[in-house]
Amino acid sequence: MNRHICVTLGGLLLAVLTMGPYCLLLFTTSVVFVPLVSFVEPAHVHSWIFGLQMCWQTFWHFYIQYQQYWVQEPTDPRLFLAMSALMLLSQRVTSVSMDLQDANVTGSFKRSSRDETPSLVPLLSYTLYFPALLGGPLCPFNTYISFMEQISITPPPSPLFILPLKLLRVLALIALKYLLTSVLLSSSLRSSSTDGSPGLLWIWVFSLVLRLNYYAHWKMSECLNNAMGLGFSGRGPSGEALWDGLSDGDAWEIESSAHISAFARRWNATTAAWLRRLVFQRCRRTRLLATFAFSALWHGLHPGQVMGFLGWAVAVLADHRLHARFGLRSRTPGREALFTCLSWAYTQIVIAWVVVVTELRSFEAASALAATHVALFPLASVVILFIL
Repeated sequence: MNRHICVTLGGLLLAVLTMGPYCLLLFTTSVVFVPLVSFVEPAHVHSWIFGLQMCWQTFWHFYIQYQQYWVQEPTDPRLFLAMSALMLLSQRVTSVSMDLQDANVTGSFKRSSRDETPSLVPLLSYTLYFPALLGGPLCPFNTYISFMEQISITPPPSPLFILPLKLLRVLALIALKYLLTSVLLSSSLRSSSTDGSPGLLWIWVFSLVLRLNYYAHWKMSECLNNAMGLGFSGRGPSGEALWDGLSDGDAWEIESSAHISAFARRWNATTAAWLRRLVFQRCRRTRLLATFAFSALWHGLHPGQVMGFLGWAVAVLADHRLHARFGLRSRTPGREALFTCLSWAYTQIVIAWVVVVTELRSFEAASALAATHVALFPLASVVILFIL
């Protein structure tokens, strides 16, 4: 119990210091979430938590859009940080509610009778524990509770040997980001068209810089969780400790994806798994479109985000049909290698469009990007979807 209290206090202190008064966005969710879990029946708790949390989060997303697009006032950076933490908190509280609904909660938290209420401290520590407050990744509730309860009995091996290696990867990702940024500022890549619009190669490099921000952030968050002891997944064939049980994805594995659908599954892996469980597996029709549409809602429903996520959904559908039609025909090694290379290049360009239009958010930026050559590739996905 003392460990739960310590990580909860650490989360409270971190939220107050980094978000200022906007930490109340998180605390409000916790204040509402704990009584709901304690007193609402497990069969109905998910509907209450999901509905209230998404209304609360969407309200603040629209408030930010109101400031940016209507009033045109600068938004406090602490509010953006609080919104990022609130989105991650939405993942955790809905994961708990789905576990309760599926009767998949284990440990001392589980209720053995209808009149018994669970302990509130483990619940608070899971919602506000500081290693995942600002960066994730999403740790399953049962995994978190099991770790907190068993650390004194069967503690994981020391992560001190793996942390320096992961921190070196973070530094390498940051160094590569600044190297590519200097390339973007060079005059040779700044424009490749007569009207001054950015060229295809420039947009791809710019998208890669944006993705490197995510890779470095995910790896740093992974390090923080490993330092706490979360993420140990056993030992390898030679007896080495494996600390890859809690990760949002490996940069090389993601970037080497030759399928748009594979890129979508590997990108932000714990969030992708959460969306699959929350939306994809619960929808009966148009499951893929519903999943990407909800992802746009969860991210804030900015015009660029709506366009980017729906375009990504169409590209995944087209990717499935394209590989189902032509993938089996490439049986010879040469044809298979050529098909893989072309598929990888096509995936990179489509993802470049998705990332840039999503990150820039505004309708003006999306319209400007539509005037470049890169917009032809997501348009090709629409054509492929209808032809096949």
